[in-house]
Amino acid sequence: MSANRKGHDRPVITSPWVINTRELGRRAGSSRPVRRTAAATYVLGLEGVIGVPVGAEVELDLMLESVVEGVLVTGTASGPLTGECSRCLDGIADTVEVRITELYAYPDSATDETTDEDEIPRLVDDLVDLEPVVRDAVVLAVPHVPLCAEDCPGLCPECGDKWADLGPDHRHETIDPRWAALHERFQQDPGQ
Repeated sequence: MSANRKGHDRPVITSPWVINTRELGRRAGSSRPVRRTAAATYVLGLEGVIGVPVGAEVELDLMLESVVEGVLVTGTASGPLTGECSRCLDGIADTVEVRITELYAYPDSATDETTDEDEIPRLVDDLVDLEPVVRDAVVLAVPHVPLCAEDCPGLCPECGDKWADLGPDHRHETIDPRWAALHERFQQDPGQ
């Protein structure tokens, strides 16, 4: 995994998540489109709940624009989404598309004086690493309590079976603890 914050390791240029902005130049107003596919190297979303799984392909459709303070990256990222229903535990398969708008600041730009080091990503050797930005956007876009259907009834708390499969007449006999001994007495084998 690579960092793109000032003072951290240089992003790996061979990663499809890393874009070299050198040919864009630093003249404000220069722009270029970037379209590529990148495989997720870690879960993009809420790990163990819902997200783009490791190895899944994410389509990036972006515009890079040189501005006074750095490189503005705008566009979309889309990919497959997998997770588990929080009520019935069935698997969920969907797609997610997130909008990306992120400024990567030039080293020693005015943003160094006006922002904290971790507040805004920085260009490192003219490279931008998009994976953390896409991950953050997906985290904000996915439901924190995913459901397979809005009206999913969930699981029976007694037997753990899905309410949708059990039907409306499903019940479990419960004995009032005060009557449990009497109930056991009448349930015993009459031959004793």
